[in-house]
Amino acid sequence: MIIDINMHHLPEDLFTNEKIMDGFLSTAPRSFGEIAYLSTTPETGARQLILEKPKGYQNINYVEGDYSLEAKLRAMDDAGVDKALLRVPVWEEWLRLDTCKIVNDQAASICQRSGGRLFANAVLPPWGGKENLYELERCLKELGCVGVQLSCHYGQLYLDDEAFKPYLKVLNELKVPVVVHHTPLPVKWENIYEYTNLRREYGRILDQGLAVGRELFSGLFEEFPNLKFIHTMFGGNWFANYHLLMPQKSHKKEAMSRLDSTDADRIERYLKNNIFFDMTHPASWGKAEVECAIKVCGADHILFGSSFPVFYGWMSQGVEFVKTLDISEQERELITSGNAIRLFNLKV
Repeated sequence: MIIDINMHHLPEDLFTNEKIMDGFLSTAPRSFGEIAYLSTTPETGARQLILEKPKGYQNINYVEGDYSLEAKLRAMDDAGVDKALLRVPVWEEWLRLDTCKIVNDQAASICQRSGGRLFANAVLPPWGGKENLYELERCLKELGCVGVQLSCHYGQLYLDDEAFKPYLKVLNELKVPVVVHHTPLPVKWENIYEYTNLRREYGRILDQGLAVGRELFSGLFEEFPNLKFIHTMFGGNWFANYHLLMPQKSHKKEAMSRLDSTDADRIERYLKNNIFFDMTHPASWGKAEVECAIKVCGADHILFGSSFPVFYGWMSQGVEFVKTLDISEQERELITSGNAIRLFNLKV
């Protein structure tokens, strides 16, 4: 079985419902340099919603027609994907509660019409408060959401900030799995925006790596040990930093201690119990890199995700790519379905 845990969801009538489109356009904070507007694609003339930062540099393109149930199921059939989990790509950082309710209702509707092939993650503002928590309860109990979604940062704040603790406390108590989606750029983005691939790929990687690091070193999971965070983009290449940021004590007498060597056991425990990684269009990474990630992080901590429909090819290429990896069939099964079934308690 192949389960794609990173399929993008937007309201199917986003481009025809003025109220919903306003809920997206009006929330992107222009005062922070986020510029949202409608345009058309140069290739086909299809309508698209564009997000720029800074002005003139595109980071997000939502194209009309890509997010329908029919488009999803056709792509899944073509790629050999059996099930998929829906999430809103990027805009969850800003959406108001009223728009989140519409997004959640439509996700539930798509899942119901999918014949059991789609599952949804709840989207809501992460600040606690009664109305937001009522929406969480509605999503989990009435709409059948299997997890919740967070952005890896909100404005200037990463998830280790005190502002998120009321919400995280509830998620910890409920033991709800959390997908942590990337944002287009890290909080400090000024040195990477000029070059398209650096901005649109490495920007997301940087932001995820910073998010994972802050969650680990802040002691967030000491306070909320039941949280399970599934980060996109391999957590920002975290497999390459897995041991580097857990230095052991030197066997020699040193003039001074330049690094903290007391936290290795604690960080390793968090990585084992609380942090998991979404492969995020794995064919783009390269065979050696993905096999290294699996070896370092463990196949039980990595889940298949395509980021469909950013590129339609990412899903089918990803499925075929995973088949080529030099890993055991047990490891392949964990990555393509077993971990998703376990973490999200999927009834499949």
